Amino acid sequence: MAKEVLYSSTRGALGQIKASEAILRGLAPDGGLYVPDHIPHLEKTLREIAQLDYRETAYEVMKLLLTDYTEEELKYCISHAYDSKFDTDEIAPISEAGGAYYLELYHGATIAFKDMALSILPYLMTTAAKKNNVKNEIVILTATSGDTGKAALAGFADVPGTRIIVFYPKHGVSPIQEQQMVTQKGDNTCVIGIEGNFDDAQTGVKKIFTDKELAKELDAKGFQFSSANSINIGRLVPQIVYYVYSYAKLLKEGRIADGDSINVVVPTGNFGNILAAYYAKNMGVPIAKLICASNSNKVLFDFFQTGEYDRNRDFVLTSSPSMDILISSNLERLIYHIAGDDAQKNANLMALLSQDGKYEITDNMREQLADFYGGFATEDETAATIRKVFESNGYLMDTHTAVASSVYSKYVQETGDKTVTVIASTASPFKFTRSVMNALGKGDESKDDFALADELSEVSGVAIPEAVSSIRTAEIRHKTVVDKADMLKAVCDFLNA
Repeated sequence: MAKEVLYSSTRGALGQIKASEAILRGLAPDGGLYVPDHIPHLEKTLREIAQLDYRETAYEVMKLLLTDYTEEELKYCISHAYDSKFDTDEIAPISEAGGAYYLELYHGATIAFKDMALSILPYLMTTAAKKNNVKNEIVILTATSGDTGKAALAGFADVPGTRIIVFYPKHGVSPIQEQQMVTQKGDNTCVIGIEGNFDDAQTGVKKIFTDKELAKELDAKGFQFSSANSINIGRLVPQIVYYVYSYAKLLKEGRIADGDSINVVVPTGNFGNILAAYYAKNMGVPIAKLICASNSNKVLFDFFQTGEYDRNRDFVLTSSPSMDILISSNLERLIYHIAGDDAQKNANLMALLSQDGKYEITDNMREQLADFYGGFATEDETAATIRKVFESNGYLMDTHTAVASSVYSKYVQETGDKTVTVIASTASPFKFTRSVMNALGKGDESKDDFALADELSEVSGVAIPEAVSSIRTAEIRHKTVVDKADMLKAVCDFLNA
């Protein structure tokens, strides 16, 4: 019998709790993130996992980390999450192009990798509420840089016992990302644009989360907050699955031999997706290098180069908006681990980040980052990669995947490392049609993003996803835009609290 995994805050408050409680809370009361007390090893061999489908693989991984869920509960969550809402039977197919394997994580309802975790989170959360006898309505409070918002809205829309409020930077997402959110149906959904960037939205949400007086007031009125951001461990655990699955699939297809190492490249903003790969490595997947790909907001690249995390810099709006982030929340979990699971040491560093906007890790901590490689791609390099891979291989990718592909090319040039490599392909190119068409040299400023989607489909031979065609003429239901200082008021207005 596997040992129970318990969760505690990266900043040390309140001892240990069960997985279902951590999922319900989202963020710890001290502002920390929940982390497992140990990372369990896979029970089945990777050769055995290679015989399983995605759902069965998900169970093998998630049962080890969500130990207070029964087999029946977990299998219910998995079967309802990974169903016909995905447009491929495989859930996460792998395509080979230009000497790398692209793990396509965008075949869900909102055509971005966030679907992989946000399809299951509502089931994990409502199951957790029942397990813990929660009578309050759960209010999902989320900041988004473009993709989490829609995926969370789609997951929680009309789920009994929940409401969801999403904040996004009004001028910091693609037109199709915005249209996806503001047309969202569901009586329990609320979408609010803010005059500010993603970091402003995320900081505002964390502030609301840690307001103890507000929590008491809302509890009295029958509400409690939780999160659908990757700060929620219930978001992170399902993401580990596809790294286990991708290795097993390459093994099954004879692309690698049992025990061979692979590299993983992840386009990175909030650090959750690459952290999931780090956890997969620690669970026994032979991942050699974790290649962290940044866009022009290269705070993570600089961190891996110098050991100093410094958000004191200009915020750049790029063609890969989901990565336009200067405060990478999930990095805190990694910092906690490389500090020897020392909550006080981590809390001190996070206090410096809050106070001075920067902190520096010790040489000993830096040594534990040897498996990470940081790279970044400029806007020109991102566009050139989209064009080059499409013209050379007929493979179409979005801007975020192109950042990863560009960084991977630089890595190979720099190191000569020819290890089999999986690149996380995180969104459909149709989510960023203007940027992709511009990269292909076929942009047209006179046309809207939907007209460009038609042209992109013609050029590429790839059908327009239902997620795009269905919102073309959909009614705009969410029109609220507030100043970042008024986020709390907007939440209370929606809840009539």
